[in-house]
Amino acid sequence: MLVNLACNVVLPGLLLDKLSKPDRLGPVAGLVIALSVPLGYGIYDFIRRRVWNALSVLGLCSVLLTGVLGLLKTEAFWFAVKEAAIPGLLAVAIPLSLRTKQPLVRTLLYNDQVLDIARIDSELAARATRPAFDALLISASWLLACSFVLSSVLNFGLARWMLTATPGTDEFNKQLGRMNWMSWPVIFVPTMAMTVYALMRLLHGVERLTGLKAEELFVRKG
Repeated sequence: MLVNLACNVVLPGLLLDKLSKPDRLGPVAGLVIALSVPLGYGIYDFIRRRVWNALSVLGLCSVLLTGVLGLLKTEAFWFAVKEAAIPGLLAVAIPLSLRTKQPLVRTLLYNDQVLDIARIDSELAARATRPAFDALLISASWLLACSFVLSSVLNFGLARWMLTATPGTDEFNKQLGRMNWMSWPVIFVPTMAMTVYALMRLLHGVERLTGLKAEELFVRKG
């Protein structure tokens, strides 16, 4: 999940902010470089998993919107709306994706890169606890959605508080940079705390339903 968030949200935003300044690459080239990160990661993830990464698509949309708003010198209010929109969309998409073959909770928390899904599924089938597990996954999805609701609210508030200069000016770019850095302690920490709680609750539930010990849930390396 951390790699997903870094490649699709954090790095593109930082690159767009730092490289799009007139004395560096400029707005167009900066936008292209920033877009290349979620695009490249999305292609890599698709080749490896044969499933489109929803976070990469949202990351591309976020960077593209930031670039367009910057080029148009849009009022700061709309930057705040954009900052709130991406986690807000995730908050809506996570529970809705439960109706699809690839729920987002499986990408973010319950995925075969970390967990031994085949072994867990085998134990669930043997113990006839699949219905209880499905309910547990739904609960984890709603907890994860709540973490993104919190992120959306904090993003909007932080942007409204910090972005006071005229868009397109050096001062506005500096404020964008400071906002990106402040988002880590202000937004990332409480959101990650909720996400970790959802993950731990999910893992404890899987232990209980499968009878496996904690260390047996994870993929063995080597």
